[in-house]
Amino acid sequence: MFTKKFKELSKKSVLEAGGKGASLGEMINSQIPVPDGFVVLSSAFDRFLEETDLGQDIEAQLHKVNYDDVNSVNKASKVIRDLIGDQEMPEDLKKDFLNDFKKLDSEFVAVRSSATAEDSSVASWAGELESFLNTTEETLLENIKKCWSSLFTPRAIFYRKEKDLLDTHVSVAVVVQEMVESEVSGIAFTVHPVTEDENQMIIEAGFGLGEAIVSGSITPDSYVIDKRDWSIMDTNISEQERKIVRAKDGGIEWVQVSDTKKERQKLSGEKLIELAKICKNIEEHYGCPQDIEWALKDEKIYIVQSRPITTLG
Repeated sequence: MFTKKFKELSKKSVLEAGGKGASLGEMINSQIPVPDGFVVLSSAFDRFLEETDLGQDIEAQLHKVNYDDVNSVNKASKVIRDLIGDQEMPEDLKKDFLNDFKKLDSEFVAVRSSATAEDSSVASWAGELESFLNTTEETLLENIKKCWSSLFTPRAIFYRKEKDLLDTHVSVAVVVQEMVESEVSGIAFTVHPVTEDENQMIIEAGFGLGEAIVSGSITPDSYVIDKRDWSIMDTNISEQERKIVRAKDGGIEWVQVSDTKKERQKLSGEKLIELAKICKNIEEHYGCPQDIEWALKDEKIYIVQSRPITTLG
């Protein structure tokens, strides 16, 4: 079996589903509002490498890398990613992935890499691996391969060296999740990431899809909530000129925010408190401070990812 539904996974599934996949399974089974989906297990990537004999080629490329020379890392990355991209996917894997996609009954999905050494308190691969939003049935297989190959971006190759994982078997699972075409989205930190005050939560929000905030392309609204009495302690509203939305043929594009909306507060006080309570619930479930990605569509809040905050002292 090379795929599992979120409901079949839990926080103990990191080795087969990666950090993201395990976390989504854990949350959906705890009645947290998570868009449904399935995970292409890390065993599928391992099987792909074995079937195509690419494993040895990749090892050979990595052994040649001179980590003091950026060009050397970039070259190895390009060669490895091309090798994976050019290789045909085995028929049984293809069939499994497309069947599970059809069962989701969602025209668009988000396809996200989920490394098996990811989101632990020691090594967080946040930002190292790739995601592909608004993936369609036509682009599903190609985007799964791109997620596999993102284990070998220059940043990910450096990261592996930096975290002393060169001799550790790191594989990659792929999360395939119903796409929420969010009107507003953002990030929440269940402990204030700057002051480290455990009684304060920070929520950031922007119009459109969350990639705009995650990539640092826009300055979001920022709200500080007191977790003891749910009072809103501070509100910073940022003017937002543009947002990321679904492109007509899938994928994403930037569009202008209308003049009537761009100076507006992104979340009402009521929605802020509703979101804050869900985030506190997730923090209590995991027993440690969380970095949470969320989305709002038709007044319904969805949680699309949660991982431990790894930067607190």
